Amino acid sequence: MVDFTLSEEQQLIRDTAREFADKELAPNAGRWDKELHFPREAIEKAAELGFMGVTIPEEYGGSQLGNVTLCMLLEEINRGCASTGVTVSVHNSLFCSPIVKHGTEDQKKRYLPKMATGEWLGGYCLSEAGAGSDAAGLRCAARKDGDDWILEGTKLWITTGSEADVFIIFVRTGEDRVGGISAFIVEKTMKGFGVGKKEEKLGIRASPTTEILLDNVRVPAANMLGAEGGGFKLALDTLDGGRLGIASQSLGIGRACLEASIQYANEREQFGRPIGRFQAIQWKIADMATHLDAARFLTWRAADLRDRKLPCTMEAAQAKLMASLTANNAAREAVQIHGGAGYTREFPVERYMRDARITEIYEGATDIQRLVIARNLLG
Repeated sequence: MVDFTLSEEQQLIRDTAREFADKELAPNAGRWDKELHFPREAIEKAAELGFMGVTIPEEYGGSQLGNVTLCMLLEEINRGCASTGVTVSVHNSLFCSPIVKHGTEDQKKRYLPKMATGEWLGGYCLSEAGAGSDAAGLRCAARKDGDDWILEGTKLWITTGSEADVFIIFVRTGEDRVGGISAFIVEKTMKGFGVGKKEEKLGIRASPTTEILLDNVRVPAANMLGAEGGGFKLALDTLDGGRLGIASQSLGIGRACLEASIQYANEREQFGRPIGRFQAIQWKIADMATHLDAARFLTWRAADLRDRKLPCTMEAAQAKLMASLTANNAAREAVQIHGGAGYTREFPVERYMRDARITEIYEGATDIQRLVIARNLLG
């Protein structure tokens, strides 16, 4: 039987994250968005609360609370600020998790304690100009030079690119389209590493998205993550966890839309009564809440499978598909409920709508999720 009851520890973490979102994130998120300000102070506070080491074992300074707990945590954080939420998500699911799962003991000892305390932030570099949905099409390359590898090329659309301290970078080490890809742990202080153009974006504007430039970066062979030629499989496995992070982000944005809509519907009056008394508004709110619950259960199911080390590729894709569609629909309905006021920056639903849009694009676009699901069903 499936038990949806949260443990006392999970309830405490959820409540702590909710308080953090209410007090530290939501009151400042609009300003951070407007000023394009990376909320370093919020990330430091999140680290103090233990939110940066959720996927890290206790022996390396983390709490290893698992993917279900991380999903609950990310929903609450993204409810307050989606820019902060994606930073915490990438750090935990796209950097720390693959180090825990595929790293050597030396790599774990070198990097995980700094990640758990938030001293260092992690980044993930897969996409390129010609390798977005087609991840195996990457052209960044590495050549062997003695005991080192020399990395050359440009990565695009890297979350926290200008702020992260260490990255997992996927490059081509062989000619085989899939089997010729390897992963490396690269520190920003390594000679030849640089940050390129910072993107001007529609949403999550307080999270910097940049190019990463690799100009003959010399990386020790000991920094290869996993086996040579095993990078593509490692990337896909990591993206299963990353998609749960974005599903949780979608839930957080959708929750914020629902809560803002309920409040506005009870306060705004037309024709002599609150607009929440009109059936048209009631149905929007009812559908919003129902779809959010459905997406949450899909997300928790996939996270539970991942915690039990069971395959969850299709389930993670279903969660990400459902949650991102739900967030975007919730954002549109929230703006509609707010009417003209929702189209202005006086109310946060305008930002929610901009933030929600990316959830159908990164960590695999909506149609890629459908492709993953269909392939699993059809064989």
